[in-house]
Order: sequence, then structure tokens, then C-alpha cells
Amino acid sequence: MDTIKSLLAGYREQKFSPPEITRKQLERARQNQHLNAFILQTEDIALQQAEIAERRWNLEDAGRLEGIPVSYKDNIYVKGLPATSGSLIDKHFVPKHHARAVRDCNREGAVMIGKTNMHEFAFGITNNNPFYGPARNPWNSELIAGGSSGGSAVSVAGGSAAGSLGTDTGGSVRIPAACCGLVGFKPTYNLVKNSGVTLISWSLDHIGPIAGTVDDIRIMMEALTECNFEIEDERKQDLKGIKVGVPVNHFTNRCEREILAVYKKALQQFEQLGAQLVEVEVPDAELAGALTFTIATAEAASIHRWRAAKYLKKYGEDVRLAIDAGATVPAVEYIEARKRQKAISFACERLFTDIDLLMTPSLPALPKPIGQEEVTIDGQTEPIFNCMIRYTSYFNLTGHPVLSLPVGMTSTNLPASVQLISAKGADSELLRLAKIYEDYHLLELYQRRRQLSFPDK
Repeated sequence: MDTIKSLLAGYREQKFSPPEITRKQLERARQNQHLNAFILQTEDIALQQAEIAERRWNLEDAGRLEGIPVSYKDNIYVKGLPATSGSLIDKHFVPKHHARAVRDCNREGAVMIGKTNMHEFAFGITNNNPFYGPARNPWNSELIAGGSSGGSAVSVAGGSAAGSLGTDTGGSVRIPAACCGLVGFKPTYNLVKNSGVTLISWSLDHIGPIAGTVDDIRIMMEALTECNFEIEDERKQDLKGIKVGVPVNHFTNRCEREILAVYKKALQQFEQLGAQLVEVEVPDAELAGALTFTIATAEAASIHRWRAAKYLKKYGEDVRLAIDAGATVPAVEYIEARKRQKAISFACERLFTDIDLLMTPSLPALPKPIGQEEVTIDGQTEPIFNCMIRYTSYFNLTGHPVLSLPVGMTSTNLPASVQLISAKGADSELLRLAKIYEDYHLLELYQRRRQLSFPDK
């Protein structure tokens, strides 16, 4: 897996060129078609953009992502290309303008490898798409890649893109990043504008990057926001003075033992770097799943009202049921859910008056076999959707920035991840602290990931 940082350094030092790297990534995408990362591969566009990038490097006019191969989830608009959102209903929908995020990446010189597979209309967490097939986990192709941005994660983990953009309503950037051993970032709500996206929920949806390292996330965020996300500080090489909140409620309930073990080890590693662990109670965390479902389904029913009126039977069953449920949410229930969302957001923000970071597991369970729809933990069985969003959806309600970071491996040779959460607007500081931890503890894991590097087939 080529990192964004290493590719930029190679271009700068003229070790290789954007067209060379682009051809290599396109070939890898073809060889890894069994992983089903893409709905559309854009070879001609990629090669044209790579040639432009080469000229800009020669003119010393390179952008932040100049010549970097990226992919876009297929609900993110690219002018002149279909944006199917993983559905037959929008199979022939061709946007007349770029999404704001795509425009920003283009301005900074990104090379588009393709549009990625996703759970239909982003309304699910398995990426088991009934129309385009499942995106397959590169660590074990019989397992889910996570969703709904599963194809985005697979394109990066499989080595055909150095970074990707996904969308996150209840965890849909962080879940596939965690399943595939990558870094996924949900920024502070509305920091990255979501114009030019087929949304589920205007109140919950975030656009965020998936990449291989914290540095790569930082570079993508600078491209998306034109803000300085500098995260290296030679004066600060440890975490002394940093207070890390450890939830005493909700975030370790019904969690698989190997994930808990990796999480506890990561907490110890933060403590060894000088961080102080502080027990905290996260306000109303147990309400997150129900509130997320109420808000998301009600707003999705509104967004899809014209599609549903014409094409209801063309939706996949799970999405059709969710939209049907949203159409019957009483107005009073939706309004009360939005009021509760605002109150929870304020209450969560108050936690960060006493701590710098909050740490939780990213997921309660490791990736499950494609087609499995239930998960049993500690003798309790629940739908896989409810299980996999249990730790992530809370922060869509609150709007806080969250980084999903792979921190260990399990006995089944699968990566396990934690979430790092900071105060709203402290996105750069969150990445800076994560980078310190990464430098001390994750380089070996990344090397293992690179060595596995998911052999081309």
C-alpha cells in the first residue's frame, strides 16, 4: 500500500512520476477485481489527470494531492459520470456538477481512479449490495468490508487508491476503515461541506477521508478545507499532560473479548506515553442508536420521497424497509429526537473541559461473513446493523471529530481499532495526538499490513 506522504515525496524527488504510479494503481485495481471495490473505474480520466499532474510537478506548481490516486464513494458527485449510490434507481443519474469535496480534490491535483461500491443509498453497514455485489474485505474475502463506504476502504486497503472519500451517517467511514485496518476520519460536523452528495440525513451526514496513516488523513483534510492541519511538533514527542477519557458506560458493553483486549492494551500504551487516564460517563450514550435511526429514517424518507413514489419496489429490501419506517415517523417524535440530539451534543462537549481525548473501541465485533445478518455476543443476539453502529453513531448525533485508528491484530489475523474523539473544532489537535501514538506503536502493524498487502490475484 503506497501512502500519500510517500508518493508526494517520491514525486518531489523525481523517483517516479504520476503517470507511472497511476498505471500501477489501475493495474492493481484490475488484478483485484475479485474484491469488488469499484462500481466504475475511470482509467482514461485518471491517465489524463496524471499527465497534468506531471506537468505541474515539473513547473513546481503542485497541489496538496498532486498526482495522488484517489477514489470517491458513488453517492459523491463527479460531473459527467453516473452517481448510482449503489442503486438501480439512480443508475442513469449523471450529475451536472462536482461535489464540493471533489472540486477541492481536483483543485489540489488528485487523480481519480474510480467510483466505489457502497451499501445501497448508504443505508447499511455490510456493503452487501444486492445490485452490484458485496465489497470484500482484503484481509479475508469471505468477510464484510464494512459499510456503507466499504468500496472506498477496499480500494485503499487493496492498493488501488492511496486515499478515498466516504460518507458517514452512523459510522460509515469509521466502520469500513476499522474492518479493513485503515485510518478513517469523521471531521467536526460541516467542516467538510456535503454539497453534491446523495445524503441519508442532512443532520447526521459527514464527508470524511479513509487512508493508510494519520499523516495521509492530515494531507487529505488540508486539501478538503484549505486549512493548516500541521500535526508534527518536534517539541512534543510524548503525551505528558494529556488526559484521555475512558468511558465507564456503554462503550464496552457487549463487546467481543479480543476487541476489548486490544482496546485495553491501547489505553496502556497511551498511559506509557505519559497520558493520564480519566474515567468518564458519556451522557445518554445508550440512546444513540434509537435517536440516530429516528432522525436518519425520517430525513431519508423526505430525501427519497419522489424516488419512493415512483420506484419503491426497485429498492433493496433493507433500504425499502428503512424508508417505509421513516415515512411513518410522527412529526412530534422527529422534533423531539432533534431536540434531544442538540442537548446530547452540548452535554458531550462539556466532557472536553476536563479531558483532551475520549477513547472507545471502534466496533463491538470483528467483521462477519458476507450475508450474516445477526451477531451474538455474551449470549445476546442482535441485528448486525444495530451491533456495528453501537459505538460510532453517538458521535454523528453530537458532531464531534472522530478518528478510527487500527491499534492491534487479533488471533484470527484481523485488525482491531479504537476511536479517538476530541472537542468540536479540535480536528487538527486530535490528529496531532494520534500521530504521536502512531509513531511509537503502529509502524510495525503498518509494516505487517504492507507485507500482507493483499496479494494481487
